[in-house]
Amino acid sequence: MKFKHAAWVKKGLFGVIAGVAATAIATVILSLGGFERWELATWDFRVRTLARPVKTSSEIVMVLLDQNSLDWGSTQMGLTWPWPREIYGAVVDFCNRNQAKSLSFDVLFSEPSAFGVRDDQAFADAVSRYGKVALPVFFSRSSGVSTQWSSDVPKPRAIRFPTSLFQQPVPGNYPRFYRATFPIPRIAKQAAVLCNVNNPPGSGGIHRSIFVISEFDQTVIPSLGIGAYLAAQTAATGELHPGNVQFEDKKIPIDNTGRSILKYRGASTVYTTFSAASVIQSEIRLQNGKTPTIKDRDAFRDKYVFFGFSAPGLMDLRATPIDSMNPGVGIHATVLDNLLSQDFPKKQSDSASFILVLILTVSAGFLVSAFNKPASAGLLIILFLCVPFSLGLVAYQKGVWLLVAFPQASLVLSISFVLLNNYVTQGRQKRFIKNAFKQYLNPQVIEQILENPEKLSLGGERRVLTVFFSDIQDFTTISENLEPEDVAGFLNLYLSAMTNIIQAEGGTIDKYEGDAIMAFWNAPLKVPDHAARAVRAAIKCQKKLAEKRPVFKQITGRHVIARIGINTGPAVVGNMGSQKRFDYTAIGDTVNLAARLENANKKFGTNVLISEATWQMLNNVFAGKRLGSITVKGRKEPVTVYAPDISDYLTH
Repeated sequence: MKFKHAAWVKKGLFGVIAGVAATAIATVILSLGGFERWELATWDFRVRTLARPVKTSSEIVMVLLDQNSLDWGSTQMGLTWPWPREIYGAVVDFCNRNQAKSLSFDVLFSEPSAFGVRDDQAFADAVSRYGKVALPVFFSRSSGVSTQWSSDVPKPRAIRFPTSLFQQPVPGNYPRFYRATFPIPRIAKQAAVLCNVNNPPGSGGIHRSIFVISEFDQTVIPSLGIGAYLAAQTAATGELHPGNVQFEDKKIPIDNTGRSILKYRGASTVYTTFSAASVIQSEIRLQNGKTPTIKDRDAFRDKYVFFGFSAPGLMDLRATPIDSMNPGVGIHATVLDNLLSQDFPKKQSDSASFILVLILTVSAGFLVSAFNKPASAGLLIILFLCVPFSLGLVAYQKGVWLLVAFPQASLVLSISFVLLNNYVTQGRQKRFIKNAFKQYLNPQVIEQILENPEKLSLGGERRVLTVFFSDIQDFTTISENLEPEDVAGFLNLYLSAMTNIIQAEGGTIDKYEGDAIMAFWNAPLKVPDHAARAVRAAIKCQKKLAEKRPVFKQITGRHVIARIGINTGPAVVGNMGSQKRFDYTAIGDTVNLAARLENANKKFGTNVLISEATWQMLNNVFAGKRLGSITVKGRKEPVTVYAPDISDYLTH
């Protein structure tokens, strides 16, 4: 048991080392960006699988200028693209009329209207009347009309950020832009807030996060989703803190690049959506005293409304983890939804990720290495490989982006190291077992041991065995009358025939002593019917001897007779000897009695003699009879002996 415990500890220690090494390697790969694509793919899967609308999603309405709206404008209104600005004014008036909280346009009004100043003024007047409109500005680092904030364009109000941040030589926790394309002043002056709509996608062109704030000309600009909130909350202020931006009691986590991760609720249709045509028609009909197309007067009441394009030809479709053709305005709606529900996901910190991965990887290495049976190791491997993704799904529900690729790769490395080590060490162990037992056991038994090496206890263990002793009668006389070569040839034939029978019955050859054979059953593998197998082997050996007796007589010139003694009882069995040389053998009184029973055949004139302990385990499988009792040296009580009926196998 001490040996097994030491081996278990040694295996577990290697597993710990493998786990630490795997974590170190995976950490280096992570730092080099090696897991980025894999990680993003797992994140996109989590978003697609777990995206669900929440209570705040019902507070958002989207008005989309879709293909049907374009067709309506062309066929019913005779409008060419781009539409006159007063058409957008109808959308503003409808939101104003129905008491929407705010209206946010994902449409740039950076050029004067092709329909003249009156058209621009009509739209500007509508925006002014409502007073809760957020308009976009396109900011860039390299392209744009303006390099500084125009005096004709009002700066975003009531957003307080430390001015020292603007003095940094490199961008801080938000992006810094150097060029801008503003709405024309006539329209820009009427906006409640101007917002940034430039949000470059991430890897694969997919929008997973957004700049919630950015800076241009020492002015902090919110994204359009935040602008929708500020346009409705006229007294709202914002402050930048380490790791987050706060608007009143609402916080938005940001990473060191100024981005916030988005928690998508689903495709853009997760929000109540109206076509631009239906909104415009409704406003026109209301102005003319008619029933509007949109009959639900509360559909816009106290809602945040976003206006954007979804018609394919208008080129404002963006890829998200959920939809590759999502209207761009839907991304800004998601920002507001996350702000209102306060569930922007946070990325797990680097230190927490490392600690978690180290614990997982070391645990996997230790357990898979220590419990290396195929079934248990396979189950452990499956369980551990499922852990990172399962934790990732749970963490997503809790609002945390838990890294999956990093721990998954680390686990694969750790388990691979352990499996490779097991393959090498088990290969060495298998060679050891084959070399140690190929002389004792039949190949089938050896294969069972190789599949379950823990069944082999190196060292001694107490086990109930059935022990078999056989000896050739008058072998000394036979050998004296033969040349050594003839003796060797005879023994090879005889021992091979007997050994084949013993091993076929699952017996273990302990040793050969000249013509004598010692064998036992029920070790190293357990054999429930070991007594019956030993007796059956004895009968078969006598039958085989009867068959080969004519051949043996030609070699030896004598009638060859073998006597066999069999006994069942407790013995100590295992590899015994020195560290450099040992034999797999059994010792104890049970073994001694079997040897004495072999010799006692002379007294009874039998060829196979078995003890009462063996006879009682046969359960009448073999015919036989009780011969009597004998007194054995070293035992106080006489031993009752039996002889199986083998007369059918003997010839004289």
